Amino acid sequence: MSRISYPDNIAAAPAASQPLLQAVEKQLGVVPNLFRLASVSPTALEGYLGLSGALSKGRLPAATRERIALAVAQINGCNYCLSAHTYLGKNLARLDEVEIAANRAGRSNDAKADAAVRFAVKVTGSRGRVGAKDLREIRDAGYDDGQIIEIVQHVALNTWTNYLNELAQTEIDFPMVDAEKLAA
Repeated sequence: MSRISYPDNIAAAPAASQPLLQAVEKQLGVVPNLFRLASVSPTALEGYLGLSGALSKGRLPAATRERIALAVAQINGCNYCLSAHTYLGKNLARLDEVEIAANRAGRSNDAKADAAVRFAVKVTGSRGRVGAKDLREIRDAGYDDGQIIEIVQHVALNTWTNYLNELAQTEIDFPMVDAEKLAA
């Protein structure tokens, strides 16, 4: 049971959150618990959806974005986000089990995506205090400064959802994935 109460449905959400939740439902077909939790603060929900929507128009492929989300959720030990992004990774980004396991281990089987995931892991673990060598490596892998900034924003956005879900102990409404059970 969540430690922060959130509405059971769109109609029970704050009035300012209802149109935002309706848009989520239209896009996804359902309103996952994370969105209903964030709806308790219409400002937080609007900010989350705004940043998420903007980043979806960025230059990082959807599969790379999911890979980063999986790596960050694993580092932060967020079972809700691991469960959600494993589902999204499989069903939307078409990542296979081997790739998802690699992402959770902080890498990728795709050479270019591997550089992005490894960089995201360094940003997460160092709280942004990466070295010149790290920047050189991500640039050498073919990422420009705009894409590097997008990677950092994905780390920040995913860290926020990880922290919110861990704080609230949001009920997982995706097939369960446990951060403590990392396949070899």
